Amino acid sequence: MAVYFDHRIEAPESSNVPSQLTWHSALPVLAVASSSLTSGGNVDLYLQQGDYVDSCHLEQPHQPTVLRWHPIKPVLALGWENGEVVLLTHPSGDQTVLPSIHTACITLLEWSSSGSRLVTGDQTGALAVWKVDARGRLQGNHLVKHEYKKPLTCCIFRPASPGDDVAMLARASVSGDESALDMFSWKGAPLKMGPQEGLAFYVSTADGKVHSVDEHCKTRALLSVEGAIKKLLYLEKRDVLAVVTETLMLSQYTLGPEGGAQEFMKVKLSSKTGQNVDIVWTENGLLITATGEQVIRLWDLDGDDNYVLSLNETLGFERGEMINCVAYSAAKEILAAGTSHGRIAMWKMVLQPGGSRGDTKAQWKLQTPTEIEGNVIQLQWGSSLNLLAANNSNTVRILCEHVMSAHFSQQVAAVQLTPTQLSVTLFTTGVHLALQSDMHIKGVCVTKDSVTVWSGKQVTVYELSGTALRNTGSFPCDSHVVAVHGENLYTVEPNRVQIRTPQGTVKQLLTFSKAEGNPVLLSVCQSYLVIGTDTAHIRVFDLSRRDAKAHCSAKNLMDQIANLGALKSVKCNANGSQVSILISQVNGRPDHKVYFYDVEMDTVTHFDFFVGRPSTGISQPEESERQPFQGTELGGRCPVSHFWDESETRLFVCETVPISSESSSTSFMDTTDVSVVTLFCTQEHGLLLQDCYPKPSGLQALLALDVPYYYFSCKPGESDPAEISAPTSAPPQQIQPSNGSAAQIPHMVSRRALRDFVGLENCEKATRDAMLNFSFYLTIGNMDEAFKSIKLIKSKAVWENMARMCVKTRQLDVARVCLGNMGTARAAKALKEAEVEPEPEAQVAMLAIQLGMLEDAEKLYKCCQRHDLLNYFYQASGQWQQALETAENHDRIHLRTTYYNYAKYLESMGDKTLALSYYEKSDTHRVEVPRMLQDDTTSLEIYVNKKKDKNIYKWWAQYLESQSDMDSALCFYESAQDYLSLVRVHCYMGNIQKASEIANDTGDRAASYHLARHYEGHDDIKQAVHFYTRAQAYNNAIRLCKETGLDDQLMNLALLSNAEDMMEAACYYEEKGTHMDRAVALYHKAGYVSKALELAFTTQQFSALQLIAEDLNEYSDPALLARCSDFFITHSQYEKAVELLVAAKKYHEALELCVNQSLTITEELAERMIVTDSKDLSEDARKELLERIADCCMRQGNYHLATKKYTQAGNKLKAMRALLKSGDTEKIVFFASVCRQKELFIMAANYLQSLDWRKNPEILKTIIGFYTKGRAPDLLAGFYEACAQVEIDDYQNYEKALDALTEAFKCLSKAKGTSTGQQEVRLADLQHRVTLIKKFVHARRLYPEDPGEAVRLCESLLEEPELDPAVRMGDAFGFLVEHHCQQGNFQVAYRKLEELQKLLPTQNVRYYVSQASLESLQKEMGVSMDRGDSRHIVKEEDEVEEDLTVP
Repeated sequence: MAVYFDHRIEAPESSNVPSQLTWHSALPVLAVASSSLTSGGNVDLYLQQGDYVDSCHLEQPHQPTVLRWHPIKPVLALGWENGEVVLLTHPSGDQTVLPSIHTACITLLEWSSSGSRLVTGDQTGALAVWKVDARGRLQGNHLVKHEYKKPLTCCIFRPASPGDDVAMLARASVSGDESALDMFSWKGAPLKMGPQEGLAFYVSTADGKVHSVDEHCKTRALLSVEGAIKKLLYLEKRDVLAVVTETLMLSQYTLGPEGGAQEFMKVKLSSKTGQNVDIVWTENGLLITATGEQVIRLWDLDGDDNYVLSLNETLGFERGEMINCVAYSAAKEILAAGTSHGRIAMWKMVLQPGGSRGDTKAQWKLQTPTEIEGNVIQLQWGSSLNLLAANNSNTVRILCEHVMSAHFSQQVAAVQLTPTQLSVTLFTTGVHLALQSDMHIKGVCVTKDSVTVWSGKQVTVYELSGTALRNTGSFPCDSHVVAVHGENLYTVEPNRVQIRTPQGTVKQLLTFSKAEGNPVLLSVCQSYLVIGTDTAHIRVFDLSRRDAKAHCSAKNLMDQIANLGALKSVKCNANGSQVSILISQVNGRPDHKVYFYDVEMDTVTHFDFFVGRPSTGISQPEESERQPFQGTELGGRCPVSHFWDESETRLFVCETVPISSESSSTSFMDTTDVSVVTLFCTQEHGLLLQDCYPKPSGLQALLALDVPYYYFSCKPGESDPAEISAPTSAPPQQIQPSNGSAAQIPHMVSRRALRDFVGLENCEKATRDAMLNFSFYLTIGNMDEAFKSIKLIKSKAVWENMARMCVKTRQLDVARVCLGNMGTARAAKALKEAEVEPEPEAQVAMLAIQLGMLEDAEKLYKCCQRHDLLNYFYQASGQWQQALETAENHDRIHLRTTYYNYAKYLESMGDKTLALSYYEKSDTHRVEVPRMLQDDTTSLEIYVNKKKDKNIYKWWAQYLESQSDMDSALCFYESAQDYLSLVRVHCYMGNIQKASEIANDTGDRAASYHLARHYEGHDDIKQAVHFYTRAQAYNNAIRLCKETGLDDQLMNLALLSNAEDMMEAACYYEEKGTHMDRAVALYHKAGYVSKALELAFTTQQFSALQLIAEDLNEYSDPALLARCSDFFITHSQYEKAVELLVAAKKYHEALELCVNQSLTITEELAERMIVTDSKDLSEDARKELLERIADCCMRQGNYHLATKKYTQAGNKLKAMRALLKSGDTEKIVFFASVCRQKELFIMAANYLQSLDWRKNPEILKTIIGFYTKGRAPDLLAGFYEACAQVEIDDYQNYEKALDALTEAFKCLSKAKGTSTGQQEVRLADLQHRVTLIKKFVHARRLYPEDPGEAVRLCESLLEEPELDPAVRMGDAFGFLVEHHCQQGNFQVAYRKLEELQKLLPTQNVRYYVSQASLESLQKEMGVSMDRGDSRHIVKEEDEVEEDLTVP
């Protein structure tokens, strides 16, 4: 909590009544304008505590009208009623009078955001813009002057539009962003930096007009409203201009990019007529008004919402107290309001857990008021120190926030209530005292005998004597911090600490070197004093003797702690061995670590509350198992205060808040999420977390730790329900304050027992020490020492408390020992039963339940997410709403059970209406609701008719039947569609016909069975059999048929029934000797095939035998199969016989039958003949069978199946032969490629040669590849020869033929044949043919260059004895004929042609000589060329004609 010190300004006697005041935005300087109707006015400046600045007094015979501070520099702009504007500089008092532009009362002064522009305006509508340099000095004359002809009322500068973020662009450029780099380059577009401040502004006039003035000082009308404008507001995040008129009409305008304004909202603000209105607004869009009422009104301009805040009389306000003015501090998030009774009300914006900074009424918390007397008419926050100035009509008071002082030591606590009042509590006697001081208390320090207070200028010591406080000394002292030990006071001065008496006499000086700095922090614990300096040095002194003696040398923490800015707080433990330190970082933010300086070891360690772990190197045994909450509850937090126990040297406590709440020194006190963390700190084991629990609600802050209690300060105005009064025989007493009136002293300090001491608050010191040791050893995991420390304790309360401790530490093994010593068998049994749960937290939760720690049990169940156990826990503890919520959200598998249990609970409580609804939700209402309402038949009947549920109808009908109301029962049975009950009642009542109709119409089996029994009892066999059949009770119907000889119906019923009934009926027919076909059919249907076949063969029922044989398969008896197959062979049904033989695994007989009877073997049949089980056939026999199947398939022309079977038999050669017969080229190629055998490659290649490989290059490649893979070069050579002959015969392409023969020669050369002589002859022949073809090819190629030589070579070829078939004779002669025709030697050409005809009389010369040469010969020689060719031509034409006529 914070209190406010008020300082009255030290105004000179000549000053008049203050009329205006304004703070500088950054500096603690307040300007106050005073005025008088007779003597004019004056302006004075005052400092933080109201000190008057003599050099800055300004007085004129005119009234001051407007005051505005420069936003940065200490320059004040003053406007007077005569039109004069003066710039007053602080602290020099220099005055600069602006040139005389205005001749009327100044109504407008406004600085731009950085102070480079000043706007002035007067009553006549004259407006001037002035330029000011960086030092706040005027530069030349005005820039521009505008005349608006109407009084100017308001002016507001428009913020500058954001330019490019240079830092962001620079980072992007370094990381490789080319577009960002181009923006810095001269090649790219110019970088828009954006102006440093907005120079455009809006100005309003008394006639309701708003004008816009741009950065070049050009003005234009923007908008117009009705009435004079009182306030202009600019909402930057939405780019909206809000206008408030004198009549409190609020209008909002959106501002376009080109300067236009569009109204989008207009509303009338509520106000009290005839009163002055004070209007302020916040940056998040809240408009706040005070209109002289008892409330202030808030409008949320963003959310379009409004609400009011009122005063609370319980906090000290009076009925009828009016609010005159308001002021808002954005930095502190405090709304201040001045009242007509001299009070200042303050509302603090409090963030709700998980909420945001909205503006709902629930987030504003009213604080205790500050009283300054008079009638507060003006308030203003200002300066970087967030000071508040208040004008109470007579003077001005400056309010400075001060954190509430509080201290606890030696069972005495003091808490500050007001700037001058303390509440003192003596816990040893239970006395409460009030201390009223005559100075502002900035600090307090207590001991068991004294209370010391100081103001920064004065120190006063009060002695505690019984129930009174007596002033024992007061002396002036400028020390801002004081410590007390015994009769000594410790105060600070530069570079030294003074040890004084209570009267102020200096007894000893503790000096500090320049390097060690100035002492700024003091703390005493037992007989040790720790001092912290402004250079981050600490020193510890021993105070146990007469003079203070250094306990250790000065320690420079700058060398040990990185990023250390300044020390915030230092505390030492009871024996001076450990010093705890809180620091602030270099950037001013609090550090999230607590540092510990070990005096003896001269080491610094820390506990980091951001990660919830101690510093590296400090071990915590079984940390992951024992302290699972450490990382969750302690993570992301920051320490704000710390204390050591006054007697236990190992015990340390720290108060922590979330990281987001630590920035303000006082805001954390309003935070609900505050954790109190207790640690053990030792040299051997380092830092050990002992406990962590949330600060109780209603408490302000931690004051101290003194086992067995934590001590807290209480929030003012809030009662502490768990306040613990100290044991005393005398009632609490209070003393009279200085003013003599009775004082109501609130109890401002409350204490809470440590976790380990709940229930043991009044134990003796030995028990207390034993408990502490137990807790310590339990924390480090040393069970032996833990039990040793408590072995002498006999108190059950102590053992119960230790068991409670085990719940916190989750030590179940220790808990079992504690329960044993407590003698609680029930709890031990429950804990034993809970061991079946896999989660340790669930087991600990059961322990917590047995110890009555229900909240802990609830948290543990939630922690391990055992929502089923949590649900059961809620039910057992009577928390039904939580149980229902848990079941609905997390434990839906038990939702109906939870509803049912809750309904049972409500029924036991007598709330049958609500129980009924939950029975319905649990879906048990059909039974439970009638049971619950059975004593209230009227309500039950209403419920039955309302629900219209069949089950409930049935229950109600049964009830009516039991009451002998048969007619009503029948009606409800019919509504319930309970046909059995309908038939039963009708039979009872003798309505057999009606019962029969119901059974026939509905087909209900139960009803039909009941009716059949009724008919059987009355010997109506026919109807009984009928209804037994409808009820599907065939065994009863068969029984009646056998008894009464109804053989015809017996067969049908037996077929409808099960196998057992069929068997009985078949036996019946067989014994009777009639209807043997029925007996066979029933035996077969019942699954007794052998019996059916035997009976069929015996009675020669062949039709039945065929029907039975169809159901035989490989699982049937082989003897039966063979017998049936013989039967089918006898009757020439060979296919069925084959199937039965195969099923009987007589494969050879089946195959023989297929061959003999020419039955086609299908693939399915072939697969069934193949068995893989070695028990049936050996592998050789199986292969033989496969080959026989394949041979049969070959004979039947099923080549593909034959190939498959040959392959399965491993005979790939036969498989290829079968495949070749099929002519499936694709499969032949695939099979050969997969098998990769030489013979198969050769067979496939030979087959492919039979195809038209000349037109399909792929086949050609495949043939060559197969011969190559088959290693048959002789065959490949033959193929090449065939290719060469084709090239010669079909295409006369001797070049390709030469290549083919060359390849043939190469292949034949590689062949290793058995007949070497034949191979050599063949090679010689190939070589000869190659030579001849080469000569002919050479001649043809030589002809274009040397025709004569080419002709000579060709003629020499014709002389070769074996020219043909290497080179066809016709081609050689044709070459010569063509040559001579081209040369014009037609006689020679003709002779060659005749010679060709003689050599080849059967050939057509047209194959060898071109048509053009023949025509030229005919023309030149005059000889018809058809003469010698007529026979051949006619023959050729006949052949063509014959070919055409072939169909």
